[in-house]
Amino acid sequence: MTSDPEHPGLTFRTLDADDEPDLVAGWYAAVARGFHEPRDPESSRNRWLEHVRADRVTLRGVWQEHPVVGAGTLPVATFSSWDKTINVGGGRTLPVRKISDVTVSPTHRRQGLLRALMGIDLADAVAARIPLVALLVSEGSIYGRFGFGAATFVRKLEVDTTARFRLRGLDDDGSMVLVEPAEAAKEIATVFADFHASTRGSVDRTLSHEQRLTGVWNYQTHAPDTKLHTALHLDAGGRPDGYAVYQAEEPKDGRQSVTVGDLVATTPAAYLRLWQFLADLDLVHQVTWRKAPVEDPLFWALVEPFAAKTVAVEEFLWVRVLDVVTALETRPWGADGTVVIEVDDPLGHAAGRFRVTVSGGRAEVTPTDAGPDVTLAADTLGSLYLGGVPVATLAAAGRIGGSADAVARWAALCDVGPTPYCITGF
Repeated sequence: MTSDPEHPGLTFRTLDADDEPDLVAGWYAAVARGFHEPRDPESSRNRWLEHVRADRVTLRGVWQEHPVVGAGTLPVATFSSWDKTINVGGGRTLPVRKISDVTVSPTHRRQGLLRALMGIDLADAVAARIPLVALLVSEGSIYGRFGFGAATFVRKLEVDTTARFRLRGLDDDGSMVLVEPAEAAKEIATVFADFHASTRGSVDRTLSHEQRLTGVWNYQTHAPDTKLHTALHLDAGGRPDGYAVYQAEEPKDGRQSVTVGDLVATTPAAYLRLWQFLADLDLVHQVTWRKAPVEDPLFWALVEPFAAKTVAVEEFLWVRVLDVVTALETRPWGADGTVVIEVDDPLGHAAGRFRVTVSGGRAEVTPTDAGPDVTLAADTLGSLYLGGVPVATLAAAGRIGGSADAVARWAALCDVGPTPYCITGF
């Protein structure tokens, strides 16, 4: 607990989930208020606390020292974070600090509370040698100034599963099985672990994901989820290599639709077989999936590709680089060569000039005083890091400086697949 001289009358706290129950309950209520959600009952808060303990979530907040009205247990700002791993490509993972639950009360806007909380947490991540930070955003302009850049994207699909749905062919020697959600926890965890290990841009999941996907708890209804269904795909040897968690929605105009809550596959055959399973559901006219890959094989596998309608392509994971050397040396690279980059970071963590020398798909990165070939800001580096945005696109937007030749050399080094894909919200 600290009183900040720059914010008189306010106290910054890091909560212990077990020792300060009133403040923890107030913190939880403040997050719900900040996102315009109803007050959750104690049952949901207790489920959430299981996740906080299991995943070692740090709860930060700002409280009024002398509230005029009320008990003063609700903070005027909230901030949470925890550490997991992110797949950065080339079969490698790095520690990542995940940030969530960021709110500031309308009564205390524009007082620098978010900047202060972000500064505290980023400094803590640096001290813990965490090279990357990630979050999901509701307003992009807020987080760019803290060095975060949109790094992965997803496609929202509406798929017509009437007679228009026909695959060109399905080469699958596996099988499908329907399982009760609560009985599929082990298989879901196995499939996602394989997906995470093989998918650039994927981030680890928490206990709260297990609670939702197995139907143990629905944070909207504050009860076990009785609407979920789970379909598993097994390979020829009986090992699970894909699953779909889905639920039926209320019919509209006589049309029944299904919403996919999670769809994970580790092989193309499993991915298409899961879609065929969803299309074969009786009485269903449409299936919606909000987190399909941008480069989706389903479109190309359909005889009538327009049966899969893209409703939107949206940014998903935002990334911020803290340790430039570790981050860049761990990701995969393209053509051999050397480029000196200069990173502008108002917060200082990624600022400086770095010589990037690539050989055989790996880079050696060293700080340097040499003149830069390419200049970019920390948020642009975040967008480039996972390979989800081409160098040429950001250069055309005025986000990367340097001669045409230098930018082209940087692109040859930096732009390398596969396209990152993250389906884990937090």
